[in-house]
Amino acid sequence: METLRQLLVGREISELSRVAHLLDEPEQLAAAVGSVLPDAAARASHAQLGEAFAPIVERAAQRSIQKNPRTLTDILYPVFLPAIRKSIGEKIDQTFQSLNESLRHIFTWHGLKWRFEAWRTGASFSEVVLNHSLVYRVEHVFLIDRSSGLLIAHVTAENAMSEDPQLISSMLSAIQDFVRDSFNEKEQSGLDTIRFGELRLWSEVGPFATLVSVIRGNPPEELHEIIRDVLLRIHDEYSQALEHFDGDSSQLASVETQLQTCVELKHEESNEGFPWLVVAAVLLVLIPTGIWFFLSWQSGQRWQAYVSRVASQPGIIVAEQTARDGQFYIAGLRDPLAADPQSLLSGTQVDPARVHANWQFYQSLEPEFVLKRLTASLAPPDSVRLSVVKDRIVAEGEANATWISRAQAAAQQLSAGGPVFDISRVRDVSPEARAAEHWQAYVSRLGTQPGIIVAEQKIRDGQFYIAGLRDPLAADPQSLLSGTQVDPGRVHSQWQFYQSLEPEFVLKRLTASLYPLKSVRLSIVDNRIVAEGEAPDTWIDRARAAARLLSAGGPEFDISKVRDVSPEAREAEHWQYYVSRLEAQPGIIVAQQTERGGQFYISGLRDPLAADPKALLSGTQVDPARVHSQWQFFQSLDPKFVVKRLTASLSPPKSVQLSIIQGRILVVGEAPAGWISRAQAAAEQLSADGVVLDVSQLRELNLAELNHLREAIQTTDIFFSSGRVVPGPEQSPVLDRLADQLKEFAENARKAGVTARFMLTGHSDTTGRETANASISAARAETVRALLNKRGVAPELLLVRGAGTFEPAVPENENSRTGNSTNRRVSVTVNLE
Repeated sequence: METLRQLLVGREISELSRVAHLLDEPEQLAAAVGSVLPDAAARASHAQLGEAFAPIVERAAQRSIQKNPRTLTDILYPVFLPAIRKSIGEKIDQTFQSLNESLRHIFTWHGLKWRFEAWRTGASFSEVVLNHSLVYRVEHVFLIDRSSGLLIAHVTAENAMSEDPQLISSMLSAIQDFVRDSFNEKEQSGLDTIRFGELRLWSEVGPFATLVSVIRGNPPEELHEIIRDVLLRIHDEYSQALEHFDGDSSQLASVETQLQTCVELKHEESNEGFPWLVVAAVLLVLIPTGIWFFLSWQSGQRWQAYVSRVASQPGIIVAEQTARDGQFYIAGLRDPLAADPQSLLSGTQVDPARVHANWQFYQSLEPEFVLKRLTASLAPPDSVRLSVVKDRIVAEGEANATWISRAQAAAQQLSAGGPVFDISRVRDVSPEARAAEHWQAYVSRLGTQPGIIVAEQKIRDGQFYIAGLRDPLAADPQSLLSGTQVDPGRVHSQWQFYQSLEPEFVLKRLTASLYPLKSVRLSIVDNRIVAEGEAPDTWIDRARAAARLLSAGGPEFDISKVRDVSPEAREAEHWQYYVSRLEAQPGIIVAQQTERGGQFYISGLRDPLAADPKALLSGTQVDPARVHSQWQFFQSLDPKFVVKRLTASLSPPKSVQLSIIQGRILVVGEAPAGWISRAQAAAEQLSADGVVLDVSQLRELNLAELNHLREAIQTTDIFFSSGRVVPGPEQSPVLDRLADQLKEFAENARKAGVTARFMLTGHSDTTGRETANASISAARAETVRALLNKRGVAPELLLVRGAGTFEPAVPENENSRTGNSTNRRVSVTVNLE
């Protein structure tokens, strides 16, 4: 039975065991169910599947959100962020549109009219501006399937022109796909706005369809929301039909009703007439008001002009002024001598009846008013004149002592802060004052006399007393009384003698004590006594002793300009002159010099290029036999000697110039490259010794022109007949041209700083003996040299040699008897030195 059972149901038992084992293992059961679940879900009914999974999905989503709310945020972020960004962008555009339109019309006539309308209606000014300025009309509305780009519905406004709607829909879809593919934009993105002239295409994208509106004019940003609401209503009502749209629009026939609401959207400019009645009413109010304001302003300006006129008057101080209820009020201080404020009203066009003034009297400290009061109180005589000078009252002239006393008392009584009353220029004309004035003039005259010091002077009981110091060499005070109108009988003087330190008195005493020779002159220079000339040493010693005896504080006695005329002094003077002359010579350094036993000794350093010290003795009156010199040779770094050595060692061409500028040796010009290298090497050697040799301005010599002329010269040959040493007459033009070229080349080379030498080489053919050919070739070269010399070429530039047959122009046949005429020639070679 067991065998039979295995045969009959063995496989089924095995399958049941496997299923039972699968049900007992949760992991294997889950794997088995997971492998068949997708196929089962695909085969199941959508309604049944949705009802079965709805509770599970809801609970799973609820638990997931409770566990981690960020998961829901991450899911919704890609969906809501573009919508939020687009909404914010539209709000910002709407704000800027309102601001731009308001600013554009704020100062125009329409702006003023619209501001009045805003005030009348209670709306904001920006709303009124947008209401009038944003004129638009929706002409076409296209509803396009989002996935296929097919046209679902199309509505056109009245009198609007268009082409094939289906073609337009396809083009819009193609443009969006092109932009999306070109710039890798996301699938849910799309074109928002396309503008062409007055036309605007606004696109709103929905889940299954896109709504495109063609608008003519300047639409407001709020129109986006209206179009978006229409698209949302269409998706709410026809979502199933839009999702499964395959080109058949029969199920969406009523969509055009929704689209018609968009086409009806428009705002036309108001054609209201100009509000003449409102303008007339405003003018009736503004004109009288303007006239009243103008008259008030004009009256105020006239009043202010009067106040400024009063305030500028001396002696008047305006403390307060105001205009109130058509009346003018002014108050302040006024000097009785000042101008009348009431009389100042004339010419101001201010009604005197409307002016109310309140003035308090005071005494002004203005100089002109103080002058008037002093004139009235002092009653100056005709000989006295009072005037105002730089805010000071000055009295000038002559008056008696009584009036002067009253004037002095008045000056003391003037208020502090007022002008100064100066009476110093009024002269007292009483006899006592005249006598005192003459006495003071005499005292001043004495005080200016050198050698007289006035110590005391006074007037008492009509007598004059004076005392002081007087140098015996000074002027006599008694003789100075003449011309002063002072009575000598009333003068009592007492003078003490002293020696004045004035330079002129010291000079007189030195002249009297020293008895200077005629060859010596004493003079005063800058308060110093200076002696000049020649004198023996005995007089010079006495003068030095007198200079030391001069009192401290007195003038200095300078005898340094007196030359000692004794023989020894003369010789020493001549020697010092010679030493100074040597020291001034460049390249000579005096190390030591002395005079001993009537002999002169000198030693130092001397550059071989410097002047000869022996030659410098001429004209110094120093006996050469008494001079013993010892000089060590050295190379001076003086730029002059460095230039001489450089010129001797470098032999610069004539195109190069060496000069000394501010202690630097500057080399300027053109030279060959080899010479420039030698100059640069010399500059490096001199820099170590502190000498600057600037070769930066040297330029390499350009020999291009010379090379061209050299080539022309060296290709010229003078030909001869066989056995002849004189060229034939046919060679004369060649010699003339060659001579001109040689002279031109020599001149250009000289300008370039180089010397040209021309080698004339004579040649012969192979005819005859070799020794004879050598003599003929040399003779031909000498002949050409003489002919070129005759044509003006300098002989020192021409060198000659005979080459015989050793330098043929063309090879010759050994069996030839006549030889080759080409080899019977004289060639020219150019050399530059």
